[in-house]
Amino acid sequence: MEVPMTVNDFLFRAETLYGPKVAVVDGERRFTYAEFAARCHRLAHALAGLGIGKGDRVGILSPNSHHFLESFYGTSLIGAVLVPLNYRLVSDDFRYAFAHSGAKALLADSDLTGALDAIREGLPEVEHWIVARYGDAPAPDGWRDWEELIAGQPETPPPDPELDENDLVSINYTSGTTARPKGVMLTHRNFYANAYHYIIHMGASHDDAAMWTLPMFHCNGWGGVYALTAVGAKQVIVRTPEPETLYRLMRDEGVTFACMAPAVLARILDFERADEYAIATKPRFAVAGAPPPLTFVERLEEERGWTFMQLYGLTETAPILTVAEPRPHIDAEGRARYRLKARAGHPSLGVRLRVVGEGGRDVPRDDASIGEVAARGNMVFKGYWNQPAETASVVRDGYFYTGDLATVDEHGSINIVDRAKDVIISGGENVSSIEVEDTLYRHPKVLEAAVVGVPDERWGETPLAVVVLQEGAEATAEEIIAFCRDHLAHFKAPRRVEFVRELPRTATGKLKKFELREPYWAEGGGRRVN
Repeated sequence: MEVPMTVNDFLFRAETLYGPKVAVVDGERRFTYAEFAARCHRLAHALAGLGIGKGDRVGILSPNSHHFLESFYGTSLIGAVLVPLNYRLVSDDFRYAFAHSGAKALLADSDLTGALDAIREGLPEVEHWIVARYGDAPAPDGWRDWEELIAGQPETPPPDPELDENDLVSINYTSGTTARPKGVMLTHRNFYANAYHYIIHMGASHDDAAMWTLPMFHCNGWGGVYALTAVGAKQVIVRTPEPETLYRLMRDEGVTFACMAPAVLARILDFERADEYAIATKPRFAVAGAPPPLTFVERLEEERGWTFMQLYGLTETAPILTVAEPRPHIDAEGRARYRLKARAGHPSLGVRLRVVGEGGRDVPRDDASIGEVAARGNMVFKGYWNQPAETASVVRDGYFYTGDLATVDEHGSINIVDRAKDVIISGGENVSSIEVEDTLYRHPKVLEAAVVGVPDERWGETPLAVVVLQEGAEATAEEIIAFCRDHLAHFKAPRRVEFVRELPRTATGKLKKFELREPYWAEGGGRRVN
C-alpha cells in the first residue's frame, strides 16, 4: 500500500493521541492539542471560504505566535502553500517576495500591518488582508480580524484536498549571492523526512516542553512545527528572545528543549541574573545557522550542565543535513568532545553526503582537503520558484550542491570551513553581501565597495564594508553605516567600515574577497565560518 506522506498526518496524530494535553503556551493563552487542532481546522475552513484552495499561495508576516503556528496547518489542510517571510526585512523585500510568489492572501501580525500597507499598490494579486491582533491592538482599516474570520467555522477537518507528497507545503525565501532572494519550494515529502530527522536526532518526545526561540519563518522553524506536533510536545512560544523571558519560561514551563541561533545562546550564557532562576530541568539546546565558538559549547555543558547539539543544513534541505552526535566508538573526552560537538557533524538519517573536490572526486578523509558539500535525499527541495536556471545551477548529477566548503575526517564528520557563496550568516540570519554592496554604491561618495563577513563573538559574523571613496570625497564610518541602516534591514547593515585606496582584484578584474577576509579569520586556524 502506498499512501502519500503529508504534514497533515502530524496534526491528526497529535489531536488523536494527545487531545487533552497542553499543546501551545503563548503568553496568557494556553491551548490543548484538541483546541489547537480545532483552531487550525477553523482557519482552513475560513481560508477556503475566501476562495483559497489547493496550490494558492498565502503569505504570512509575523513574529512567533500561536497564530503563526496555526497558519502552517490552516494552509496545508486545504493544500494551500504558505509563504513565511522574515519580518525583520524592509517593505521592498516584502513586496518582492509576496509579488514573486503570487500570494493571494496575506496574514500579518498587528505590529507589521503598516509595513504592508505601504506596499499595497505593488501587490495587486493579493485579495485578502488578515490581521492577527497582538494584545489590545485594533484591526487597522482594510484588514480583516483573524479571530472574527474563524469564528463559527467548523472545528472538524475540511474536505480532503487529495494531496500528493510532492505537492508544495511552503515557499521559503532565502538570501543568496544575488541581491534578490530565491523562493525555495519545499514539499510534504521534504518536511516528512525532516520531521524524522528532527525527532530521531534531537530526541523529541511527548515529554518535551520545547521553547520556540527560533523564528518560525526560518524554514518553518527547522521543521519543528511538524516534528514537535507529531510527538505531542508542549510548545512554548517566545515572541522576543530576551534573556529574562527565556529564563522565566525555562523555570515556569519546565523547558527541556530549544532550537536557536548562536546569538540567542550567547544571550543565555551571558545573562548576569541567571542564578536568580531555579531551572529544574537540564534542557537540550540545538544550535545552527552558524557554528558558535568552542567556548560556548564548553560553558553550556560545564557551567550550566545542559546539553549542546550542533546541526548543519540549509533551507533547500528542509533543513537538517548533519548532526554532531558523539558516537560510542569514537573516543572523545573533555575539550576533544566539545570540538566534535562544534563540528557540522555526520549525515542525518537518509542523507547521502559528499564533499566534492577537484575533478568531481570526493576529497580524502584527512580533515584537511577542502571540497564543496553536496547532498541528496528526500529532504532536498523541489527547486526555486519560477527560477529553473537557478535550480539547474545547484542540482547536478542527482545532488544538491550547497556552496559550502568543508573538510571531512576519518569518521565521516564534516567541518564547514568556508563558503563558495558570499552569504554572511549574522545571528542566524542570511545577509547577501551583494545586496549590501548595491546599497553602498547608492551613496554619492562611494566609488567602490566590497562586503565580507568578519568574526563577531555575539553574532558569529557581521558585515564589514570595505569602501573606496570618490576622488576628493570625505566620509566617516558612522555616515556610511547610517546610510545603510536607512535603506536596509538593520541586521544587514555593516557594523564596521574600512576605507581603502583600491580593492584587491585579479588580472581579469574579479574582486578577491578572500584577501579582504583573511586577516580577520587568520587567528581561527583556517576556519572561515564562525
